[in-house]
Formats: sequence, C-alpha cells, structure tokens
Amino acid sequence: AFSFPRDHYAHEEFRTEWWYYTGHLRTKSAEDYGYQVTFFRSGLAEARNHPSRWAAKHVYLAHFAVSDIPRKRFRYSERVNRAALGRAGASETDFRVWVEAWEAGGDGTRQRLRANDGEFAVDLNLVSQKPPVVHGENGVSRKGEGRGHASHYYSLTRLATEGTLTVRGKAREVTGLSWMDHEFGSTQLNPDQVGWDWFGLQFDDGTELMLYVIRKADGRPDSHSAGTCVGADGRIVRLKQPDFAIEVLDRWVSPRTKGTYPMKWRLRAAAIGLDVAVIPAFPDQELNTTKSTQVIYWEGAVRAQGTVSGRPVKAQGYVEMTGYAAPFQQKL
Repeated sequence: AFSFPRDHYAHEEFRTEWWYYTGHLRTKSAEDYGYQVTFFRSGLAEARNHPSRWAAKHVYLAHFAVSDIPRKRFRYSERVNRAALGRAGASETDFRVWVEAWEAGGDGTRQRLRANDGEFAVDLNLVSQKPPVVHGENGVSRKGEGRGHASHYYSLTRLATEGTLTVRGKAREVTGLSWMDHEFGSTQLNPDQVGWDWFGLQFDDGTELMLYVIRKADGRPDSHSAGTCVGADGRIVRLKQPDFAIEVLDRWVSPRTKGTYPMKWRLRAAAIGLDVAVIPAFPDQELNTTKSTQVIYWEGAVRAQGTVSGRPVKAQGYVEMTGYAAPFQQKL
C-alpha cells in the first residue's frame, strides 16, 4: 500500500531502487532540449550489519544526459559512490537522494533537481500537476512469471519545470515538462527475458501514457508487459499486453556498440482509441555505462503524433530500450 510522501523516500529493505527523471526543456530563444537524470541505489546484503562507517552497505550510481535537439548532439556522464561518510545516499526519513553534488529532493509535489558535468548542467524546479500514479495491480507491477519477479512502481507523469540548463558552458533559462519514475524491488529479469522497451508520453490534451514491453529471447513480448493511461482528470486506465500493439517502423545501428535499435514506432490501443507514431528527436541517444551500472541502453527524447478516438493529438516524451546491444543482465 503506497503512502505519500513516505514512498518518495528510500526503501532499504529492497535490493534495488531508482529515481528516474526525463523531460523536454525549451529556452527563451525556442531551442528544444531533452534531459535525463537518474539515481540508482543497490543494496549490498553482505555488508548490512557491518559496524564500520566505511562499510559499503549501499552503492549509489547516477546518470545524466542532455539531448541537444537542434544540433542532434548527445552528451552523457555517470557517477558512482558508496553510501559512506555522506558521499552519496538516499534518506528514509525525507525525500533526498544524492551522488556527490548531483541531487534530487523536496516534498514530492515540489522538487529540485541538480546535476553537473563540466560544461553541461541542469538546475531545475519541478512542480507536480497530478497525484502520483501507481502502476500494476494492488501496488505491484509484475515483470514475469514466478515469485518475486515484480516491483513497486509509481510515476509523477506531469511535472511543470523551470530553471537553468547549461550547454557548452552557457547557462540558459528554460521551461518545460518532466516525468519522474520511482521503482523498487529485489529481483531481476527471468533467464528467458533479454530486455525491455519503455515509453512515457505526455499529450497536449493533458493525458499521459506509460507502456513497457519486456522482450523474451525468442523476440515475443512477455505476457506481463503492461501500461497505464492517465486522463487529463487523473482517471486511470490500466492496459495489459493484449490491449496494445507496438509496430516497429524503422531501425538504427549504433556505430559504437553495433546494437540494432528500433527507431520509429506505431502505438495502438483500442481501449483508449490510441493510434500514434512515435519518432525520436535523433537516433544517437545511446548510453554505455561501463563506469557505473555497466549496461548499454538507449534513452532518448521523442515526439508523437496521431489520433485518440479520432481526435488529432501530439505528444512529447522519452523512450528507453535495453538488451539490443547485449542481453540485459543486472550487474549489481
């Protein structure tokens, strides 16, 4: 049973936890950018009862990326530190998570998000326009067959955003919309699951859509793939795998990792009258996080256009894809 603001805080009884921010930002000169800031907590069970202040009972990792849409340039960086002597952490008594100077926190409704990598930085104030949206059934988002292959997962799907974005050393005032996912659990994918595709879209009619497809080794979607549609009035429609279809319309091959990624999609869901095309801002938004989570994945800004119940709609959002350069394997 979720309870807020408590569930914005850390959940150290679970092995893995993340706070995931993505969003679209616009400068006063009408230049568009995408951004991602993610904090991961990985609990180390063998060190749980160690008495030393230096004991690494949790490892904290963070990713920061900026998509320069006008110039089609992508920049990302990563951080990792242990939860010792205040270098990194996540509070169980209030909403604050940090890795060195990168930090997110607030009261849930109002948050501040900061990350800095030399000539690139964000310092953003986020205000939630809707209550938290809990995914899955009875607070559990199932990811596969078998006991424990699930997580607790909720989102803040529409965060009004303003602050500063620094690109190539120049700070710019920006406004926009962000999305925050918070997920925690203790297991990983089943052996026959190789990765996932996740879509988070914010429509211009005030609705939002989250879909995830967990892919099996034979290429089929796992039956536990699911989604959530959030109406402008906050009404929730839960989608199961047979309720929606995702058609891949184009592909892109990474010149670095040789991973072949879907790069344009058609999303359809009869239950909500959805039929839209999703197009990336540009193809090369791939992260190879060898210094932190050790996962190669694609996380990129996208736009969507189509119809909902026959009405024309547009959307902005983010797509995440894992397991295309190599099968996803949890390293921590």
